[in-house]
Amino acid sequence: MYNKKESIEDYLEKILMLRESIGDVRAIDIAKMMNFSKASVSVALKKLKSCNYVVVDESNGHITLTQEGERIAIDTYERHQVISKALISLGVSEKTALEDACAVEHIISDETFELLKKRFK
Repeated sequence: MYNKKESIEDYLEKILMLRESIGDVRAIDIAKMMNFSKASVSVALKKLKSCNYVVVDESNGHITLTQEGERIAIDTYERHQVISKALISLGVSEKTALEDACAVEHIISDETFELLKKRFK
């Protein structure tokens, strides 16, 4: 089941990834990457803004992570990378490992993740 925490983390992670690959991020970029409608992304961005995770420049639509948004995005992305690497090392196909890591990154305990990180980072 997809919950609000997972959704927020996924959006923040995608904004971070887009920023690293294209620079300035706009809602349309997020919609394309996540295969969501622009309307869905707009609703999500309102929530992210209300939680103080992002700032949207009204003049050009560029989306910037706040300090807290950046922290969550980096943590989520790191979990994704380490978990997918661990799964691939076990023989899981890359496609499946990436999909599974996206689900597991939201629910794995800190204790388990820290041990995986020591072993696979």
